[in-house]
Amino acid sequence: MQRILVTGGAGFLGSFMCERLVAEGHDVICLDNFFTSQKTNVAHLLGKPNFELIRHDITLPIFLEVDQVYNMGCPAAPGHYQYNPIKTMKTSVMGAINMLGLAKRCGARILQASTSEVYGDPEEHPQTESYRGNVNPIGPRACYDEGKRAAETLFMDYHRMNKVDVRIVRIFNTYGPRMHPYDGRVVSNFIRQALQNEDITIFGDGQQTRSFCFRDDLVDAIIRMMNNTEGFVGPVNIGNQGEFTIRELAELVIELTGSKSKLIQQPLPADDPTRRKPDITLATKHLGWTPTTPLRDGLAKTIEWFQSIDLNDYRPPTPNYV
Repeated sequence: MQRILVTGGAGFLGSFMCERLVAEGHDVICLDNFFTSQKTNVAHLLGKPNFELIRHDITLPIFLEVDQVYNMGCPAAPGHYQYNPIKTMKTSVMGAINMLGLAKRCGARILQASTSEVYGDPEEHPQTESYRGNVNPIGPRACYDEGKRAAETLFMDYHRMNKVDVRIVRIFNTYGPRMHPYDGRVVSNFIRQALQNEDITIFGDGQQTRSFCFRDDLVDAIIRMMNNTEGFVGPVNIGNQGEFTIRELAELVIELTGSKSKLIQQPLPADDPTRRKPDITLATKHLGWTPTTPLRDGLAKTIEWFQSIDLNDYRPPTPNYV
């Protein structure tokens, strides 16, 4: 049994991470400021003797004794991280400093949930971990892209200078149950619009591509990365190599929901990547991991969850939270 801290533990991925770790018998501390997450995501864990929930913002220090830290805390969807870009940058940079300081003090292993956004609008396809990216540092997405790039820098410097035991994963597009229905991600937008028979909004011509990884596959890879014993610190790409156009995704969602929605086009947002697909050679080699959930199956499970919730229960991010 390990004592494990999960920052952002009430979020989409963090809550499922907590659920997995609690089920494995670990003593889990969930840390969250509820900026974009929902307390309902972890309500079913509150009665467990090996689960603890703390409302806290990682831009501020906290003193805990733990063996492992999963640093998952940061708004990850454009609709959320652009809502308050200054807060997003603070969370990535100051949050990394505070969590690395905690790990250094108590000798914990710490994993950074980084992102494929560090590659920007890539000129290399598929993207390998050695690719240094094509990021606009002053664009509307930079608060997230550059924040995560800076966090990776901090992790590697703490590792080199202070011998902190670190792991870095670069997460590609992820979907599944507990996605926030109003987070601005393409999967949640399409499913919500389709279930309400609204027009489905496609930005650009819909030929831009993404690779969608189901939540369960992704969390499995992250846990494997944390617990790998060969000293592999990463960064490592975690994602599904199946590449789909946005238009193909929309058509599949309409088919699976039986929706009467029609597709409409709007201008492509600034700095939106035209192609995104991970090279997962390192994940397969070092973690023995490949995703197993086909897009059709994962979408069906996600749609079923969307049908089970009340959209009125999901609030937007807290305003003016800096």
